[in-house]
Amino acid sequence: MHIYLTGGRGTGKTSAAKVLARAINCLNPKDGEPCNECEICKAAINGSLTDIVEMDAASNNSVEDIRSIREEVNFLPTLAKYRVYIIDEVHMLSTGAFNALLKTLEEPPEHVKFILATTEPQKLPATILSRCQRFDFKKISVENIIKRLEVVCKESNINITEDALKIIAVLSEGAMRDALSILERCIQDDTDINEDKVKELVGIPKITYINKIVKAVFEYDATEALNSINEIIDDGKDISNVLWEIIKYVRDILLYKTNKTLDLYNKEELEEISKRAEDISKERLLSIIYDLSELENNLKWSTQKLIMFQTGIIKLCVEKKDTNMDNIVKRIDEVEKLVKSGKLSENAFGNVNYTPNSHQKVDNFVENPKIENKKIVETTEIRTNTEDFWPKVVDNLKKSGKVMLYTNLIQTNAVKLNDMIVGIEFPNRYDTIW
Repeated sequence: MHIYLTGGRGTGKTSAAKVLARAINCLNPKDGEPCNECEICKAAINGSLTDIVEMDAASNNSVEDIRSIREEVNFLPTLAKYRVYIIDEVHMLSTGAFNALLKTLEEPPEHVKFILATTEPQKLPATILSRCQRFDFKKISVENIIKRLEVVCKESNINITEDALKIIAVLSEGAMRDALSILERCIQDDTDINEDKVKELVGIPKITYINKIVKAVFEYDATEALNSINEIIDDGKDISNVLWEIIKYVRDILLYKTNKTLDLYNKEELEEISKRAEDISKERLLSIIYDLSELENNLKWSTQKLIMFQTGIIKLCVEKKDTNMDNIVKRIDEVEKLVKSGKLSENAFGNVNYTPNSHQKVDNFVENPKIENKKIVETTEIRTNTEDFWPKVVDNLKKSGKVMLYTNLIQTNAVKLNDMIVGIEFPNRYDTIW
Protein backbone atom coordinates (compact mmCIF):
# COMPACT_ATOMS: atom_id res chain seq x y z
CA MET A 1 0.00 0.00 0.00
CA HIS A 2 1.36 3.43 -0.95
CA ILE A 3 0.77 6.50 1.24
CA TYR A 4 0.63 10.24 0.89
CA LEU A 5 1.33 12.80 3.60
CA THR A 6 -0.41 16.14 3.61
CA GLY A 7 -0.17 19.24 5.79
CA GLY A 8 1.19 22.78 6.01
CA ARG A 9 4.79 23.72 5.37
CA GLY A 10 7.36 22.82 7.97
CA THR A 11 5.16 20.31 9.80
CA GLY A 12 7.48 17.34 9.19
CA LYS A 13 6.07 15.58 6.12
CA THR A 14 9.39 14.97 4.35
CA SER A 15 11.17 14.11 7.60
CA ALA A 16 8.44 11.60 8.47
CA ALA A 17 8.70 10.10 4.97
CA LYS A 18 12.44 9.55 5.45
CA VAL A 19 11.90 7.96 8.86
CA LEU A 20 9.20 5.70 7.43
CA ALA A 21 11.46 4.68 4.54
CA ARG A 22 14.13 3.66 7.06
CA ALA A 23 11.61 1.89 9.27
CA ILE A 24 10.31 -0.46 6.57
CA ASN A 25 13.88 -1.37 5.59
CA CYS A 26 15.45 -1.49 9.07
CA LEU A 27 17.07 -4.81 10.00
CA ASN A 28 16.29 -4.39 13.72
CA PRO A 29 13.11 -2.29 14.06
CA LYS A 30 11.93 -1.46 17.59
CA ASP A 31 8.14 -1.13 17.90
CA GLY A 32 7.98 -0.06 14.28
CA GLU A 33 10.73 2.55 14.71
CA PRO A 34 14.09 2.32 12.87
CA CYS A 35 17.00 1.41 15.10
CA ASN A 36 19.34 3.92 13.35
CA GLU A 37 22.22 1.55 14.11
CA CYS A 38 22.06 -1.15 11.45
CA GLU A 39 23.85 -0.79 8.12
CA ILE A 40 20.61 0.05 6.30
CA CYS A 41 19.72 2.86 8.72
CA LYS A 42 23.24 4.29 8.72
CA ALA A 43 23.40 4.24 4.93
CA ALA A 44 19.99 5.93 4.71
CA ILE A 45 21.00 8.60 7.22
CA ASN A 46 24.24 9.52 5.46
CA GLY A 47 22.52 9.42 2.03
CA SER A 48 24.51 6.57 0.50
CA LEU A 49 21.59 4.12 0.28
CA THR A 50 20.45 4.11 -3.35
CA ASP A 51 17.31 2.14 -2.59
CA ILE A 52 15.68 5.23 -1.03
CA VAL A 53 15.12 7.83 -3.74
CA GLU A 54 13.87 11.35 -2.96
CA MET A 55 12.50 13.47 -5.80
CA ASP A 56 11.29 17.08 -5.74
CA ALA A 57 8.27 17.29 -8.03
CA ALA A 58 8.52 21.08 -8.12
CA SER A 59 11.59 20.86 -10.35
CA ASN A 60 11.11 17.33 -11.74
CA ASN A 61 7.52 17.33 -12.88
CA SER A 62 7.67 16.19 -16.47
CA VAL A 63 6.51 12.92 -18.02
CA GLU A 64 10.14 11.95 -18.69
CA ASP A 65 10.98 12.19 -14.98
CA ILE A 66 8.20 9.76 -14.08
CA ARG A 67 9.04 7.46 -16.97
CA SER A 68 12.58 7.13 -15.64
CA ILE A 69 11.08 5.98 -12.33
CA ARG A 70 8.89 3.44 -14.15
CA GLU A 71 12.00 1.98 -15.74
CA GLU A 72 13.89 1.81 -12.42
CA VAL A 73 11.14 0.07 -10.45
CA ASN A 74 11.71 -3.11 -12.45
CA PHE A 75 15.13 -3.56 -10.84
CA LEU A 76 15.44 -5.21 -7.42
CA PRO A 77 16.82 -3.22 -4.46
CA THR A 78 20.60 -3.37 -4.13
CA LEU A 79 20.78 -3.60 -0.34
CA ALA A 80 17.43 -2.92 1.33
CA LYS A 81 14.22 -4.95 1.28
CA TYR A 82 12.20 -2.28 -0.52
CA ARG A 83 12.98 0.40 -3.07
CA VAL A 84 11.22 3.50 -1.67
CA TYR A 85 10.40 6.57 -3.75
CA ILE A 86 9.68 9.77 -1.85
CA ILE A 87 8.04 12.37 -4.13
CA ASP A 88 7.89 15.75 -2.42
CA GLU A 89 5.39 18.44 -3.52
CA VAL A 90 3.69 15.81 -5.67
CA HIS A 91 0.86 18.20 -6.59
CA MET A 92 3.34 19.99 -8.90
CA LEU A 93 3.42 17.06 -11.35
CA SER A 94 1.96 17.71 -14.77
CA THR A 95 -1.16 15.93 -15.99
CA GLY A 96 0.94 13.68 -18.20
CA ALA A 97 3.26 12.88 -15.30
CA PHE A 98 0.30 11.90 -13.11
CA ASN A 99 -0.97 9.59 -15.85
CA ALA A 100 2.45 7.99 -16.15
CA LEU A 101 2.64 7.54 -12.36
CA LEU A 102 -0.84 6.03 -12.18
CA LYS A 103 0.16 2.90 -14.08
CA THR A 104 2.96 2.16 -11.59
CA LEU A 105 0.68 2.77 -8.61
CA GLU A 106 -1.95 0.41 -10.03
CA GLU A 107 0.40 -2.52 -10.58
CA PRO A 108 3.54 -1.89 -8.56
CA PRO A 109 6.26 -4.52 -8.09
CA GLU A 110 6.25 -6.07 -4.63
CA HIS A 111 9.61 -4.51 -3.79
CA VAL A 112 8.52 -0.90 -4.52
CA LYS A 113 6.80 1.59 -2.21
CA PHE A 114 5.78 5.17 -2.95
CA ILE A 115 5.52 7.93 -0.32
CA LEU A 116 3.95 11.12 -1.66
CA ALA A 117 4.09 14.44 0.21
CA THR A 118 2.04 17.54 -0.59
CA THR A 119 0.75 20.77 0.89
CA GLU A 120 -2.21 20.86 -1.51
CA PRO A 121 -3.95 17.46 -1.63
CA GLN A 122 -6.94 18.94 -3.50
CA LYS A 123 -4.75 19.21 -6.59
CA LEU A 124 -4.07 15.47 -6.72
CA PRO A 125 -6.22 13.44 -9.15
CA ALA A 126 -8.79 11.17 -7.53
CA THR A 127 -7.24 8.21 -9.34
CA ILE A 128 -4.00 8.80 -7.41
CA LEU A 129 -5.67 9.44 -4.06
CA SER A 130 -7.78 6.27 -4.25
CA ARG A 131 -4.64 4.14 -4.42
CA CYS A 132 -2.88 5.70 -1.42
CA GLN A 133 -3.45 5.84 2.30
CA ARG A 134 -3.67 9.38 3.62
CA PHE A 135 -1.98 10.84 6.72
CA ASP A 136 -2.67 14.44 7.76
CA PHE A 137 -0.03 16.57 9.50
CA LYS A 138 -1.38 19.43 11.59
CA LYS A 139 0.35 22.63 12.62
CA ILE A 140 2.57 22.24 15.66
CA SER A 141 1.30 24.05 18.75
CA VAL A 142 3.20 27.02 20.15
CA GLU A 143 3.85 25.09 23.37
CA ASN A 144 5.46 22.14 21.54
CA ILE A 145 7.58 24.43 19.37
CA ILE A 146 8.84 26.20 22.49
CA LYS A 147 9.70 22.86 24.11
CA ARG A 148 11.68 21.75 21.08
CA LEU A 149 13.47 25.11 20.82
CA GLU A 150 14.43 24.86 24.48
CA VAL A 151 16.05 21.48 23.80
CA VAL A 152 17.92 22.85 20.78
CA CYS A 153 19.11 25.92 22.69
CA LYS A 154 20.26 23.81 25.64
CA GLU A 155 22.25 21.45 23.43
CA SER A 156 23.76 24.36 21.48
CA ASN A 157 24.57 26.49 24.56
CA ILE A 158 22.27 29.33 23.42
CA ASN A 159 21.02 31.79 26.03
CA ILE A 160 17.51 32.87 25.09
CA THR A 161 14.71 34.53 27.05
CA GLU A 162 11.22 33.08 27.43
CA ASP A 163 9.69 36.03 25.59
CA ALA A 164 12.08 35.50 22.66
CA LEU A 165 11.15 31.80 22.50
CA LYS A 166 7.46 32.69 22.49
CA ILE A 167 7.91 35.24 19.70
CA ILE A 168 9.81 32.75 17.54
CA ALA A 169 7.16 30.08 18.13
CA VAL A 170 4.29 32.43 17.24
CA LEU A 171 6.06 33.82 14.16
CA SER A 172 6.69 30.29 12.86
CA GLU A 173 2.90 29.78 12.56
CA GLY A 174 3.04 26.09 13.46
CA ALA A 175 6.05 25.23 11.27
CA MET A 176 8.99 23.78 13.21
CA ARG A 177 11.31 24.32 10.25
CA ASP A 178 10.51 28.04 10.19
CA ALA A 179 11.11 28.27 13.95
CA LEU A 180 14.55 26.69 13.59
CA SER A 181 15.33 29.00 10.67
CA ILE A 182 14.49 32.09 12.74
CA LEU A 183 16.58 30.77 15.62
CA GLU A 184 19.50 30.14 13.28
CA ARG A 185 19.35 33.72 12.01
CA CYS A 186 19.36 35.04 15.57
CA ILE A 187 22.58 33.24 16.57
CA GLN A 188 24.68 34.33 13.60
CA ASP A 189 26.56 36.97 15.58
CA ASP A 190 25.71 36.23 19.21
CA THR A 191 24.35 33.35 21.28
CA ASP A 192 22.47 35.70 23.63
CA ILE A 193 18.96 36.29 22.30
CA ASN A 194 16.16 38.49 23.60
CA GLU A 195 12.81 39.56 22.12
CA ASP A 196 14.15 42.84 20.72
CA LYS A 197 16.82 40.99 18.77
CA VAL A 198 14.27 38.57 17.32
CA LYS A 199 11.97 41.40 16.23
CA GLU A 200 14.86 43.33 14.72
CA LEU A 201 16.09 40.35 12.69
CA VAL A 202 12.67 39.45 11.30
CA GLY A 203 11.93 43.09 10.45
CA ILE A 204 9.18 43.78 12.98
CA PRO A 205 9.02 47.51 13.89
CA LYS A 206 9.16 48.32 17.57
CA ILE A 207 5.75 47.86 19.12
CA THR A 208 5.98 51.35 20.62
CA TYR A 209 6.00 52.87 17.12
CA ILE A 210 3.05 50.80 15.98
CA ASN A 211 1.13 51.61 19.14
CA LYS A 212 1.75 55.34 18.67
CA ILE A 213 0.44 55.26 15.10
CA VAL A 214 -2.66 53.27 16.06
CA LYS A 215 -3.31 55.52 19.07
CA ALA A 216 -3.08 58.59 16.82
CA VAL A 217 -5.53 57.05 14.33
CA PHE A 218 -7.97 56.23 17.12
CA GLU A 219 -7.74 59.83 18.38
CA TYR A 220 -7.87 61.40 14.89
CA ASP A 221 -4.44 62.96 15.43
CA ALA A 222 -2.88 63.13 11.95
CA THR A 223 0.18 65.09 13.11
CA GLU A 224 1.20 62.50 15.69
CA ALA A 225 0.57 59.66 13.22
CA LEU A 226 2.82 61.26 10.59
CA ASN A 227 5.56 61.91 13.15
CA SER A 228 5.50 58.25 14.18
CA ILE A 229 5.60 57.16 10.54
CA ASN A 230 8.66 59.32 9.95
CA GLU A 231 10.40 57.74 12.94
CA ILE A 232 9.81 54.25 11.54
CA ILE A 233 10.95 55.22 8.04
CA ASP A 234 14.10 56.84 9.46
CA ASP A 235 14.75 53.57 11.29
CA GLY A 236 14.97 51.85 7.89
CA LYS A 237 11.81 49.74 8.08
CA ASP A 238 9.97 48.70 4.93
CA ILE A 239 6.64 50.48 4.39
CA SER A 240 4.78 47.32 3.39
CA ASN A 241 5.98 45.52 6.53
CA VAL A 242 5.00 48.50 8.68
CA LEU A 243 1.50 48.56 7.20
CA TRP A 244 1.13 44.81 7.72
CA GLU A 245 2.19 45.18 11.36
CA ILE A 246 -0.36 47.96 11.86
CA ILE A 247 -3.11 45.77 10.42
CA LYS A 248 -2.11 42.88 12.69
CA TYR A 249 -1.95 45.20 15.71
CA VAL A 250 -5.46 46.57 15.08
CA ARG A 251 -6.66 43.00 14.53
CA ASP A 252 -5.09 41.96 17.84
CA ILE A 253 -6.87 44.83 19.59
CA LEU A 254 -10.13 43.54 18.13
CA LEU A 255 -9.35 39.99 19.25
CA TYR A 256 -8.42 41.20 22.73
CA LYS A 257 -11.64 43.21 22.93
CA THR A 258 -13.52 40.03 22.00
CA ASN A 259 -11.90 37.32 24.14
CA LYS A 260 -9.26 39.06 26.32
CA THR A 261 -6.45 36.70 25.25
CA LEU A 262 -3.43 37.27 22.99
CA ASP A 263 -0.09 35.66 22.22
CA LEU A 264 3.16 37.37 21.25
CA TYR A 265 2.81 40.31 23.68
CA ASN A 266 4.37 40.86 27.09
CA LYS A 267 2.56 42.28 30.12
CA GLU A 268 3.30 45.93 29.38
CA GLU A 269 2.24 45.61 25.75
CA LEU A 270 -1.00 43.89 26.77
CA GLU A 271 -1.76 46.80 29.09
CA GLU A 272 -1.43 49.20 26.15
CA ILE A 273 -3.65 47.01 24.00
CA SER A 274 -6.21 46.91 26.79
CA LYS A 275 -6.26 50.73 26.89
CA ARG A 276 -6.73 50.95 23.14
CA ALA A 277 -9.52 48.35 23.23
CA GLU A 278 -11.48 50.27 25.87
CA ASP A 279 -11.53 53.49 23.85
CA ILE A 280 -12.95 52.19 20.56
CA SER A 281 -15.89 50.16 19.28
CA LYS A 282 -15.67 46.88 17.42
CA GLU A 283 -17.39 48.48 14.44
CA ARG A 284 -14.69 51.11 14.04
CA LEU A 285 -11.93 48.53 14.50
CA LEU A 286 -13.42 46.48 11.66
CA SER A 287 -13.72 49.60 9.51
CA ILE A 288 -10.06 50.49 10.12
CA ILE A 289 -8.93 46.95 9.24
CA TYR A 290 -10.91 47.04 5.98
CA ASP A 291 -9.50 50.46 5.06
CA LEU A 292 -5.93 49.41 5.86
CA SER A 293 -6.34 46.18 3.89
CA GLU A 294 -7.53 48.19 0.88
CA LEU A 295 -4.54 50.50 1.34
CA GLU A 296 -2.26 47.45 1.37
CA ASN A 297 -3.69 46.26 -1.95
CA ASN A 298 -3.28 49.69 -3.51
CA LEU A 299 0.27 49.93 -2.19
CA LYS A 300 1.33 46.88 -4.21
CA TRP A 301 0.73 48.67 -7.51
CA SER A 302 1.96 52.12 -6.55
CA THR A 303 5.36 53.58 -7.42
CA GLN A 304 4.95 56.18 -4.63
CA LYS A 305 4.45 53.89 -1.66
CA LEU A 306 5.34 56.45 1.02
CA ILE A 307 2.87 59.01 -0.34
CA MET A 308 0.13 56.40 -0.59
CA PHE A 309 0.88 55.19 2.93
CA GLN A 310 0.88 58.68 4.45
CA THR A 311 -2.32 59.77 2.71
CA GLY A 312 -4.03 56.54 3.74
CA ILE A 313 -3.18 57.10 7.40
CA ILE A 314 -4.22 60.76 7.18
CA LYS A 315 -7.55 59.69 5.72
CA LEU A 316 -8.17 57.50 8.75
CA CYS A 317 -7.24 60.41 11.04
CA VAL A 318 -9.53 62.98 9.41
CA GLU A 319 -12.54 60.73 9.10
CA LYS A 320 -15.74 62.22 10.46
CA LYS A 321 -15.43 62.27 14.23
CA ASP A 322 -19.17 62.18 14.71
CA THR A 323 -20.17 58.59 15.39
CA ASN A 324 -23.93 59.18 15.13
CA MET A 325 -24.41 55.98 13.17
CA ASP A 326 -22.71 53.82 15.81
CA ASN A 327 -24.68 55.53 18.59
CA ILE A 328 -27.97 55.15 16.75
CA VAL A 329 -27.37 51.46 16.04
CA LYS A 330 -26.47 50.98 19.70
CA ARG A 331 -29.65 52.70 20.84
CA ILE A 332 -31.76 50.70 18.40
CA ASP A 333 -30.22 47.51 19.79
CA GLU A 334 -31.30 48.57 23.26
CA VAL A 335 -34.83 49.31 22.05
CA GLU A 336 -34.98 45.91 20.33
CA LYS A 337 -34.03 44.19 23.57
CA LEU A 338 -36.83 46.04 25.38
CA VAL A 339 -39.32 45.07 22.68
CA LYS A 340 -38.37 41.40 22.81
CA SER A 341 -38.54 41.39 26.61
CA GLY A 342 -42.03 42.90 26.56
CA LYS A 343 -40.98 45.85 28.71
CA LEU A 344 -41.75 48.40 25.98
CA SER A 345 -45.43 49.02 25.25
CA GLU A 346 -46.80 50.32 22.01
CA ASN A 347 -47.43 53.77 23.57
CA ALA A 348 -44.15 53.94 25.43
CA PHE A 349 -43.21 57.22 23.78
CA GLY A 350 -46.68 58.71 23.78
CA ASN A 351 -47.86 60.65 20.74
CA VAL A 352 -45.24 62.64 18.91
CA ASN A 353 -46.39 64.88 16.09
CA TYR A 354 -43.69 65.70 13.51
CA THR A 355 -44.09 68.05 10.55
CA PRO A 356 -41.64 68.81 7.76
CA ASN A 357 -41.48 72.50 8.68
CA SER A 358 -38.37 73.94 10.35
CA HIS A 359 -38.48 75.17 13.97
CA GLN A 360 -41.71 73.30 14.66
CA LYS A 361 -42.52 72.84 18.31
CA VAL A 362 -42.80 69.26 19.48
CA ASP A 363 -45.87 68.73 21.66
CA ASN A 364 -46.82 66.04 24.12
CA PHE A 365 -43.53 64.09 24.13
CA VAL A 366 -44.44 62.05 27.21
CA GLU A 367 -42.77 58.93 28.55
CA ASN A 368 -44.80 55.85 29.48
CA PRO A 369 -46.23 56.31 32.99
CA LYS A 370 -45.05 52.78 33.80
CA ILE A 371 -41.43 53.79 33.27
CA GLU A 372 -39.63 55.28 36.27
CA ASN A 373 -38.37 58.89 36.36
CA LYS A 374 -41.42 60.17 34.45
CA LYS A 375 -41.00 63.57 32.88
CA ILE A 376 -42.48 65.67 30.14
CA VAL A 377 -40.05 66.68 27.42
CA GLU A 378 -40.81 69.80 25.48
CA THR A 379 -38.19 70.96 23.02
CA THR A 380 -37.74 72.59 19.64
CA GLU A 381 -37.20 70.40 16.65
CA ILE A 382 -34.23 71.32 14.48
CA ARG A 383 -34.42 69.44 11.23
CA THR A 384 -31.04 68.44 9.91
CA ASN A 385 -29.86 66.78 6.76
CA THR A 386 -30.15 63.10 7.69
CA GLU A 387 -30.22 61.68 4.17
CA ASP A 388 -26.54 60.71 4.43
CA PHE A 389 -26.68 58.46 7.47
CA TRP A 390 -30.24 57.30 8.23
CA PRO A 391 -30.71 55.08 5.12
CA LYS A 392 -27.38 53.45 5.97
CA VAL A 393 -28.56 52.78 9.51
CA VAL A 394 -31.74 51.13 8.25
CA ASP A 395 -29.81 49.12 5.65
CA ASN A 396 -27.32 47.96 8.32
CA LEU A 397 -30.23 46.63 10.36
CA LYS A 398 -31.20 44.40 7.45
CA LYS A 399 -27.64 43.19 6.92
CA SER A 400 -27.19 42.41 10.62
CA GLY A 401 -30.35 40.29 10.73
CA LYS A 402 -32.57 42.72 12.67
CA VAL A 403 -35.48 42.14 10.31
CA MET A 404 -38.20 43.25 12.71
CA LEU A 405 -36.68 46.69 13.22
CA TYR A 406 -35.79 46.96 9.54
CA THR A 407 -39.35 46.35 8.36
CA ASN A 408 -40.73 48.91 10.82
CA LEU A 409 -38.23 51.59 9.85
CA ILE A 410 -38.53 51.33 6.06
CA GLN A 411 -39.45 54.70 4.50
CA THR A 412 -38.92 56.55 7.78
CA ASN A 413 -36.93 59.70 8.35
CA ALA A 414 -34.60 60.70 11.19
CA VAL A 415 -35.09 64.11 12.78
CA LYS A 416 -32.52 65.66 15.09
CA LEU A 417 -34.31 67.12 18.10
CA ASN A 418 -31.17 68.27 19.89
CA ASP A 419 -27.58 67.15 20.44
CA MET A 420 -28.70 64.15 22.47
CA ILE A 421 -31.99 63.06 20.91
CA VAL A 422 -32.84 61.86 17.41
CA GLY A 423 -36.49 61.28 16.60
CA ILE A 424 -37.98 58.95 13.98
CA GLU A 425 -40.58 60.42 11.64
CA PHE A 426 -43.22 58.12 10.11
CA PRO A 427 -44.69 59.79 6.98
CA ASN A 428 -47.62 57.34 7.07
CA ARG A 429 -48.62 57.40 10.72
CA TYR A 430 -49.02 54.00 12.36
CA ASP A 431 -51.36 53.34 15.25
CA THR A 432 -48.77 51.01 16.61
CA ILE A 433 -45.05 50.96 15.87
CA TRP A 434 -44.09 47.40 16.81
